[in-house]
Amino acid sequence: MRYHEHAMALVPSLDLPPEEVRSLLSPLRNPFSVAIYNCQNAFSVGAIIRVAHSFLVREIVVIGDAPWYEKASMGMHRYEQVVTVGSMESFFDHVSGRPIWSVERDHATVSLYDVAAYPPDVVLVFGSERAGLPESILDRSAAVIGIPMYGVNHSLPVAVAAGIVLSDWARRRYADGATIAGPPRGPAPR
Repeated sequence: MRYHEHAMALVPSLDLPPEEVRSLLSPLRNPFSVAIYNCQNAFSVGAIIRVAHSFLVREIVVIGDAPWYEKASMGMHRYEQVVTVGSMESFFDHVSGRPIWSVERDHATVSLYDVAAYPPDVVLVFGSERAGLPESILDRSAAVIGIPMYGVNHSLPVAVAAGIVLSDWARRRYADGATIAGPPRGPAPR
C-alpha cells in the first residue's frame, strides 16, 4: 500500500507553541475553507472548528459576532486560522473571487452524491440547523449541496453535516486511497 506523502507529517509535537504547530501544518493545508453563518449554537461552532482541523482546511470563517465555545474545539482552534467577519458583506469581501458552495437541504441544487468535483479554493458555507442560510448567501453560491436524509428528522446537527461534506471533499482529493497516517498494522480489510 502506498502512503500519502503528507500523512506522516501530521503529528507535530503538541508541546510546541501553537504558532509553531500552525507553521508546521501550513504546507499541509488543503485548498478550501469552511464558513459558518449564524450558527445559533456556540458549541456547534467549536465542534466545526474541530472537524475542520481534521481535514486541515485553509481557514475557518465565522460570520457574525456571536460568541462560540472554544472548549468544543478540543483546543484545535489554537492551530487553525479562524477569521471572524462581522457582516455578510465583510464575508463576501473576504472570499472575493473564490467559489462559494453552501450546504443547505431545503434549497439544494445538487445532492452530495452527485457532486462531480469540488472547485479549487472552494468556500463551503454552513448555517444554523433551524434557519439554514439566508437568500443573500444562497443567491451568491455557485452550488447548494444537499445531504440526502432518509428519516423524519428535518436536519442534521451542523457539525455532523460539516463532517460529512468535508469527508466527501477529502475522499475525492485523496481518491487513490492513500490517507493512512502510519505504518500498516496488518492485512488490509477486504
